[in-house]
Amino acid sequence: MATDWSDKIVISELADEPALSDELNSVHDRLASLGAAQSPHLVLNLAGVTYLNSSNIAQLLRLRKRISEIGRTMILCSVSDQVWSVMLLTGLDKVFRFTENPAAAIASIQLEEQGAGEL
Repeated sequence: MATDWSDKIVISELADEPALSDELNSVHDRLASLGAAQSPHLVLNLAGVTYLNSSNIAQLLRLRKRISEIGRTMILCSVSDQVWSVMLLTGLDKVFRFTENPAAAIASIQLEEQGAGEL
């Protein structure tokens, strides 16, 4: 379920299928319905995810594309060893940004905004 941490940051707590696909679609739909100026940065907490299938990977890539189009940041955090293995095998460890936990992801986004003069 996506939670508005602030006006500028949304945290989505993810779990295994079928909830994973539903939540990723929901987050994408939300971003698609907002203009770039109103769109938040996105933190995807994968603590509850034990595996990814090819459809999930496609959804993550679609979200990443949307986020980059609107000039926002997406960070994946709390990645399990099983999911990290998939990221390494597919080369997605070089495509996505990762942090250890949601707090680190939020801090990273805030520091970037502060550096850009947005705070």
